[in-house]
Amino acid sequence: MAKRPDTKETVLLALELLRRIPRSRKVSASELHKQLAGAGIARDLRTIQRQLEMLIEHFDIERDDRNKPYGYRWKEGSKGLALPMLSEHESLLLTLAEQHLRNLLPSSLMKSMGGFFAQARANIGPGSNAMREREWLSKIRVIRETQPLLPPKIIPSVFEEVSNALFGNCLLDLNYKNAAGKVTSAQVMPLGLAQQGPRLYLVCRFDNYVNERTLALHRIASAKASTLTFDRPKDFDLQKYDDDGRFGFGEGKRIRLTFRIAKAAGLHLLESPLSADQQVTELGDHFDICATVVDTAQLQWWLRGFGDDVTKVRIVELAATRKMSF
Repeated sequence: MAKRPDTKETVLLALELLRRIPRSRKVSASELHKQLAGAGIARDLRTIQRQLEMLIEHFDIERDDRNKPYGYRWKEGSKGLALPMLSEHESLLLTLAEQHLRNLLPSSLMKSMGGFFAQARANIGPGSNAMREREWLSKIRVIRETQPLLPPKIIPSVFEEVSNALFGNCLLDLNYKNAAGKVTSAQVMPLGLAQQGPRLYLVCRFDNYVNERTLALHRIASAKASTLTFDRPKDFDLQKYDDDGRFGFGEGKRIRLTFRIAKAAGLHLLESPLSADQQVTELGDHFDICATVVDTAQLQWWLRGFGDDVTKVRIVELAATRKMSF
């Protein structure tokens, strides 16, 4: 005989459903089921459907049964339930978070927050009284520092499996095609996710290896989170991985960099230094710059991008000094 849910569980489930039923659009029982599962609330679909039917009887909730799947929403003009609702400021914050953190939050979390994101958009959308908050979205912009590029296409199921494996510390089985077209099947330990411009990268360790690799998500052809979990390596730190220049194709080697740059091209370095120990000497129409940085391919590209405005480049390594000319 099936165990009958206690009153507390039933009430909590009803409250969770009431919080997620939108006003401005309809939501299906399957969508609510997925949202609850993403929030760690495990209930079968039939239970959700029965609960929704009960809520219709006692609250101003309507069911659109003209087509399947049925859609549920609060009736027009309904004040809803006196549950904590998003303020206009909270709605603005959530809208910005949805726009800019979509690829940096676990897929399951984004799904579980779907109802809140929808409520936030409705709260500051056309027809609402949140004119100032709605205007704010048109008053801010994140500007790219390089030539704008469209993001490469990532298979949605790949992103979902990768983010869920990363969130749950689960091993990840994947098929990866490198830049040369070679396909590799492997089991990896996902350690970090980074967004660099329009691209997303997974930092991971391959099975039986102790060093980290960086894989472009758009080159992962398929991925499946394993049921096997792992202990996150104590010797890995994503912040240090970034500080060591790994995303700039470096190996963590710090150098002392000196170069001469035309004032017009190098003025921004007085406002945004290369490092905390940067030294600047003014010489007529040029600056002599000296700073401790990480040696990376990205650094080389950056220097070459100035063309003839940069000269006398000198790099001092730990054991030797080498000169570069271009």
